Formats: sequence, structure tokens, C-alpha cells
Amino acid sequence: MFEKSKKKRKETLCIKVPKVYDWVTRQVDVPLQSFTGMEALKTLNFSCNGHHCVDPCTSLAGMGPLSIECILTDSYGNPIDPLLDGALLCTEIPQKHGRQDVNITLHNGEIITLQKVKVLKKGYFIVKISNASGSIVCTSEPQSFAVAEKFFLCAPEGTFLQCEITDIECDVNLICKEDEEGDPVFQQIDVSINMCQNIQMEGIVKLEITADFCQPRPEVPFSCPPLDFPPQCPEIFPGNDDY
Repeated sequence: MFEKSKKKRKETLCIKVPKVYDWVTRQVDVPLQSFTGMEALKTLNFSCNGHHCVDPCTSLAGMGPLSIECILTDSYGNPIDPLLDGALLCTEIPQKHGRQDVNITLHNGEIITLQKVKVLKKGYFIVKISNASGSIVCTSEPQSFAVAEKFFLCAPEGTFLQCEITDIECDVNLICKEDEEGDPVFQQIDVSINMCQNIQMEGIVKLEITADFCQPRPEVPFSCPPLDFPPQCPEIFPGNDDY
């Protein structure tokens, strides 16, 4: 057991910490991105198993049902975990004359003054199409997405934005149609992205508190166990003249 620490006198401390001035959650839907026709294929610029592919619908024709997925990436097309801090850009959009004061009427009739905060979120995704066996995979070049929103928050001068993406979905739909000869050709790809977010306004403040200083705990006593050797066979080893 640990030895009980002596009672310490509490001291008045001044600490520097971030204070949350306002905090809201919201779902945001990125505007639908539709890639239609051959010009859109040039933008997507598919590569199938490392080779340039003009039309994945044609290249994968007759190979069973196709599967398609949308993957969030960095600007180079490397998959990312979008929930990690900084994986997606989320930043405040500067306003020419700063944050505008806006009077808001609450449900009880009280009028409060908040600030209009504009927030930009940006990122990248790729589209992957594969045949039924997964032996042929067509991958697009990274495509960018962006969405801007406005919030009415308690955001006085000196506060800053903290943005956290808590959930995100990227859905994609592929449409292939038949040409005059009955062969499948690309018609359209639609990509929709939805995310949930925490938006906080914070400011660094100094607080006076009464507390104890933290001290390290005593280390758990530890000693090396004695070495145990396997039992020997003295009847035959290390030596027996009668054997």
C-alpha cells in the first residue's frame, strides 16, 4: 500500500485556460456534386489497375455487378480518417468589417446580441469502381468539395473558432447507360457528403482558483524475482562413473 501523503495547504493559483463562450452542433449537407457526360470523365480521370481508363463502364462491362465507393482523402488521394483533428479544413471566413452583431429574440421574448460567424469546410475524395471479384479497380483523381455556413454565436472580439467533425458520410451513385450498339457507357456519377460538427467559440482567460499542486505518486516497489533453474538429472549428468 502507498504511504498516505501529508495534508497540504491549499494555495491560490492563477491558471491560463481556454474558456468556451458558445457551443452548437449541426448537421451540414455538402451540395450534391454531379459528374455528367464525357467532360466529367475527363475531370474524374479514372485509372484502372494503374492504367489510364477512358470509361470505367465500358472497361468493366460483362464482369458482373459493379461496386462503387467514395473515400475521403488528402489532396494527393491518400485515404484519411476524417474524424482526426485537422484531417479536413474547417476555418473561419474573415469578414471585411469583422463579425457583425445581430440581435436575436429568444423564445421567452428576451433580446440578446450575438455575432455572425462564417465557417468554411473543405476536403477531398476519390471514387473507386470495381468489378464483382474486385480484381479490377478503377480509381478517380482526387476531387475537392467545400461548403460555407453562417452561425449566430456568442463570439466577442478575442474569441476564436474551434471546429470538430464528429461524423461524416460520403455516398456515391454510378449510372451507366447503353449506347446504340447496346454497350454500357458512362452517363453520370453523383456524390453526396453529409457531416456532423461541433462548433465552439473559445477565448484564453486567466482564472484564480484555490487548489493543491499535483505531486507524483510513490512508485510501486519492485524487486526482481530469484532465478529458477529447471530440475537436473544428477543420475546421469554431469558425471557418473557407474553409468
